[in-house]
Amino acid sequence: MIERILDLPSHLRERLASALETGILEATPTAAALHPVLGQSDLAPSVLPVLEEFHRLGLTRIAAAAWIRSLSAASMRRPEADLVWTGPSVPGLRARDTRRVYESLLGSATRCLWVSTYAFFDGPRAFAVLARRMEEIPGLEVFLLLNLQRKRGDTTAADHLIRRFADRFWTSDWPGTARPRVYFDPRALDLDSPGGVLHAKATVADHEAVFVTSANLTEAALDRNIELGLLLRDRALALGIESHFRTLIGAQLLQPLPHS
Repeated sequence: MIERILDLPSHLRERLASALETGILEATPTAAALHPVLGQSDLAPSVLPVLEEFHRLGLTRIAAAAWIRSLSAASMRRPEADLVWTGPSVPGLRARDTRRVYESLLGSATRCLWVSTYAFFDGPRAFAVLARRMEEIPGLEVFLLLNLQRKRGDTTAADHLIRRFADRFWTSDWPGTARPRVYFDPRALDLDSPGGVLHAKATVADHEAVFVTSANLTEAALDRNIELGLLLRDRALALGIESHFRTLIGAQLLQPLPHS
């Protein structure tokens, strides 16, 4: 129930609260009555059950409006971020460890994971926790964003490079039987343009936890280099990152890796 209200933009939460408070909406409105308040007819079916639950619990219109405003205010509180480091241990300096944070997020997710990295090394080890979690939670939705890039001077056709990478990834690098949805940026393989690479290194877990880091999925980056990241729980930020990636996929700026 909370998620349905939090998924509304903040200005629509306020309009909903005001409509209840002023009596524009009854305690148990119809979908038709909700449409002009929300301004988008597709939102009414998700909000209506929440208002019906309020009524079942005995909340008045005024109480329901206060609850929505309180929830909205709580969601706007600035979350505290944890520093996450890879590097030498120094007495007196305390910070969360990159590998532990990464593996904790992957190993505890129950609904959805987005994992983006520029580079990985030793795929079976790099993706071991993720593959195991997919086996444990069959309904877990996993999106893996990887960088594909041609070597300097290599003029091999892009389609061939993609197929070669896919064959190697699914047969040698990916250690599980359940497969994530893998996407890549095709510009890195374009011979006729300046190109671009997928350089983002971030993990979003269960639409809430966000980990942005300088570390790639390599043993050096996770265990030895000096790398810095931020970990925070911010639903709005998590959904914003997911929406950005989904938009890139929808516009075919990120393309799916074929199955071998």
